[in-house]
Amino acid sequence: MRSEAPAPSVDGVVTSADIVATARSIARQQEPSGAIPWFSPVDGVPGHVDAWNHVEAAMALTVAGLRDEARRAYAWLASVQRPDGSWPAKWVLGEVTEAGGESNHAAYVAVGVWHELLVTGDEAFARAMWPVVRRAIDYTLGLRTRRGEIMWIRHEDGSVADEALLTGCSSVYQSLRCAVALAERLGEPQPEWELAADQLGHVVAVHPEAFADKSRWSMDWYYPVLGGPVRGEAAAARLAEQWDTFVVPGLGCRCVSDQPWVTAAESCELVMALDAAGDRDRAVELFATIQHLRHEDGSYWTGWQFENRRHFPGDRSTYTAAAVVLAADVLADASPGARLFKEVAGRPLGPSAPSDPAACGCAARIPRQLANPVRTRR
Repeated sequence: MRSEAPAPSVDGVVTSADIVATARSIARQQEPSGAIPWFSPVDGVPGHVDAWNHVEAAMALTVAGLRDEARRAYAWLASVQRPDGSWPAKWVLGEVTEAGGESNHAAYVAVGVWHELLVTGDEAFARAMWPVVRRAIDYTLGLRTRRGEIMWIRHEDGSVADEALLTGCSSVYQSLRCAVALAERLGEPQPEWELAADQLGHVVAVHPEAFADKSRWSMDWYYPVLGGPVRGEAAAARLAEQWDTFVVPGLGCRCVSDQPWVTAAESCELVMALDAAGDRDRAVELFATIQHLRHEDGSYWTGWQFENRRHFPGDRSTYTAAAVVLAADVLADASPGARLFKEVAGRPLGPSAPSDPAACGCAARIPRQLANPVRTRR
């Protein structure tokens, strides 16, 4: 295993000690099982756990050097994976409250395991988690359409949602790229995963009609850049197009365009998208801006309602702290996993298919049905 490096710092914004304190705020909320909920109970209401945000929190723990806590998180995740490769959409205090399996939740374990391997160099861990990753990716690709987008959920009754989500598919693209790299590292190449990633990245980049309209959410704006399908001039143009819609000067990035509140997690994800697009100056400026949401114990308030001038919705969430830690690592280029939103296994994230919709050969008229209908029910 690699020797531990100091936690990242960003000059004039946060120190390494600050980042460790933020990671410890995640660890304090980790449940005895290893699960990491969105937040500890607020006014008696517990936060839920989902696989995607759980993995993101584990990645942040690793970056800050809290390796035991991170490994407990991955061990729990492996222990509760279902035979089909999915995880329930939500748990509360260890009980499943939403049983449907979301595609991007399943796929994100590949990002976490690849990140853990990059940062720690622990190939034995990656090999132990490989069956988990393989089942999760197979589950995710079982929700793929003929055109290449991934439907967002298989419901508890086995039926599949009739729509794909742009943010979710952008995340799945990155997950597939990490899964391909992991497979190659472990001597288990999966060329069909790479083809699926290329096809999905192309659909995200040039076929907006493939996705449900969630354009009021800032994630649908920046996630195609953050996840990797949109890069170069197209990334810069995309971020510029709605900058004034979502970014509130001096406060951060809105969660939704028509609501007067900014959130630290979306702001930090936008920081990483800006960095991936080559706009480091604005990335650092935005990262500094959201420090008004930092609590004295190192945690971060989820958001700020700037018309009522109060923290909203009133919790200090683990996924927010995780986004802060990962953004700091990206800006500092501190850990071996810091470039994960730019490249995977030395290959830049980004489309390899034509960017012209007319030239792609995957006409929008292709029916949005599953490529293998046998897999629509479990």
